Amino acid sequence: RPAGGQAELYRDLLSSFPAGVTVVTAFDADGLPRGLTLVAFCGVSLEPPLVLVCVDRQSNTLPAIEHAGGFTINFISGSSDQVARLMATKSGDKFARIAWSRPRLQEGGPVLREHATAHIVCRTWKAVEAGDHWVFIGEVMEGSAAEGQPPLVFHRRTFHELP
Repeated sequence: RPAGGQAELYRDLLSSFPAGVTVVTAFDADGLPRGLTLVAFCGVSLEPPLVLVCVDRQSNTLPAIEHAGGFTINFISGSSDQVARLMATKSGDKFARIAWSRPRLQEGGPVLREHATAHIVCRTWKAVEAGDHWVFIGEVMEGSAAEGQPPLVFHRRTFHELP
């Protein structure tokens, strides 16, 4: 684990890579919606269709993803940086402040249709412990994309809307 200045160097290096902003969601054991903002997302496989997200082990959403057996990845639109900021907090009432809907797949999490350029609903295919995070590989079960909505991008620790 990088110590002191090494941890800061690690953050600086990773912030140099522009990344799309996602909000990953799931329902907890009480059926309540949970979610967090993250940029640690990527496609993994075409056959079967797999994607992955990396979730900090201190995240309040981690137990919900583990319980649900799946999650939803919402690609946040450029005009919804306020949603990305809200979901990056530890606030317990995040979902009372934004519109969301349930996916058809029971294992999926809330869909933020009004704030997303696309969403992907996944069933957990595999979970792997990796340092201070868990890597969740999800099998893509459903989703949709909205045309004409530019995505929100995170670069050098700042949100940017693509033109």
